[in-house]
Amino acid sequence: MEQKFKFDNELLVNRLGYGTMQLPGQGVWGPSADPENAVKVIETVIDHGVDFIDTADAYGPLFANLYLRQALKNRPDNQVMVATKVGFTRQGPGKWTPNGRPEYLRQQVEMNLFSLGLDHIDLLQLHRIDPTVPLADQLGVLAEMQQEGKIKHIGLSQVSVKELETAQKFVPIVSVQNRYNLIDRRDEDVLEYAEKHHLAFIPWFPLATGKLTKGDLLSSIAKKYQASPAQIALAWLLKRSKVILPIPGTKSVEHALQNIAAAKIKLSNEDFKALTNLK
Repeated sequence: MEQKFKFDNELLVNRLGYGTMQLPGQGVWGPSADPENAVKVIETVIDHGVDFIDTADAYGPLFANLYLRQALKNRPDNQVMVATKVGFTRQGPGKWTPNGRPEYLRQQVEMNLFSLGLDHIDLLQLHRIDPTVPLADQLGVLAEMQQEGKIKHIGLSQVSVKELETAQKFVPIVSVQNRYNLIDRRDEDVLEYAEKHHLAFIPWFPLATGKLTKGDLLSSIAKKYQASPAQIALAWLLKRSKVILPIPGTKSVEHALQNIAAAKIKLSNEDFKALTNLK
């Protein structure tokens, strides 16, 4: 199984990444209850080979970026590809409102650069398409900032195949981040499009936050590999497609290490097929 994904000649990353969304406070709002631990979790995943980290200015807002900035500062010799996102405004815990106005997107790209302490962003993703703003305008400003050297690659989040095809007319798209996991595969067609065009498919909610721990089949297969159900769910994603880059998030060092260990699990074709039929 191919363990790495190539974005370009300089950006070759391990496919199992890490997502920062769980680091801020409840409802992805405000600071972490333990900021030092938040930084330590990121440092731990970097120390164990994770070199693809996904974040967003909307996480906190900005708190997740600040924890990531500190961790990167503490690990200056490690080459980490940072993916972040713009296009969501926050009004409180659990509240998310899209804003795709070009001036807002430009501001948020700059805010990501400031808060992350970077001079460019490896992968800038449009968190959501704003239906009130022409897509050409939303992607146009990102394309401008790409030409300015502030963005290396551009991706989309939670989109359809049709939206992906339309977006490609305005700017090259290298990734798509949609909700996808073992028991939620409604975007199978988007994954197939990503495979066909060598786009990174970054499933958010890869573990369905606990729901995947239920079920006799998953539990029995996990026992067979001396693994947790969550580890098996990640192993299934990694085997499902060579373009899938799971980004499981956690604020626990222990859970982070368990997630990383999932990359070493080699599911048999028989077990993979049984899990695939588990819809």
